[in-house]
Amino acid sequence: MSGHSKFANIKHKKEKNDAAKGKIFTIIGREIAVAVKEGGADPLNNSRLRDVIAKAKANNMPNDTIDRGIKKAAGDANSVNYEHVTYEGYGPNGIAIIVEALTDNKNRTASNVRNAFTKGNGNVGTPGCVSFMFDKKGQIIIDKEECDMSADDLMMIALDAGAEDFSEEEDSFEILTDPEMLSEVREKLEAEKVAMVEAEVTMLPQTWVELTDEKDIKYFQKTLDLLDEDDDVQAVYHNWDE
Repeated sequence: MSGHSKFANIKHKKEKNDAAKGKIFTIIGREIAVAVKEGGADPLNNSRLRDVIAKAKANNMPNDTIDRGIKKAAGDANSVNYEHVTYEGYGPNGIAIIVEALTDNKNRTASNVRNAFTKGNGNVGTPGCVSFMFDKKGQIIIDKEECDMSADDLMMIALDAGAEDFSEEEDSFEILTDPEMLSEVREKLEAEKVAMVEAEVTMLPQTWVELTDEKDIKYFQKTLDLLDEDDDVQAVYHNWDE
C-alpha cells in the first residue's frame, strides 16, 4: 500500500463532500433502508445494519436521522425498494472502473452511468470485465492522531480479532479483513475505544495505472465528478494512481 494512502483519499473526499453532506446522507439512508429490509430493524441481530450505522456515525450523521431512517424502512411497507446494480468499464488509458449503485430505476441509472463514462472518454464493459483486477476486502482506516494505542498493540488486537493484514502509513493505520469478518474486527476495535475514520467493504486494485496526459486526467476527473453527482451511485472504485 505504500504510496497509495487511502487515508489521504478519504480526507480529500470528506473535504470535498463537506459542502455536500446531503449526498453522503442520501447514500447512507439508502443503505440503511436496504439493510433493514434484508435483515430487520434490530442492529443486535443485523450485522449489516450495525455496519451501516457505524458508517453513518463516522460521517457525522445525527442519531435521530439514523433512527428515523431505520423506523421508516421498518414501518413503511410502501417505501421505495432499492436494487443493487454494479457496472464495470474503462476510463482513459485502460483505467479500470467499478461503479456500485442502489436504484429504484435501473434504466435511469444505467443511462446516467453510461453518460458519465462516455463524457470521460471511456466505456461501460460487460460484467466481470475489470472486477478480476480487484480484491474484495474489509478495510478499516484509523487516523494516527486520533489513536492513543501503539502500532504493535493495535496490530495484535486486530489480528486476534481475525484481521488478515495490518499496515502503517505516514498518517494512518490500515487493517484488511475478509469481507465476512469486517463486522467482528470493527466491533472488537470499538470495544477497545479505537476511533475509525472508515470501516467498510471495498474493492482494492491489484495494480495501478498512471495518467501522464493532462487531457486524460481531465476526462477521467469528468467521469468521477458525474458519478459523484448521481444519487444512485453508492461507490466508485478505480485503479488510477493519483
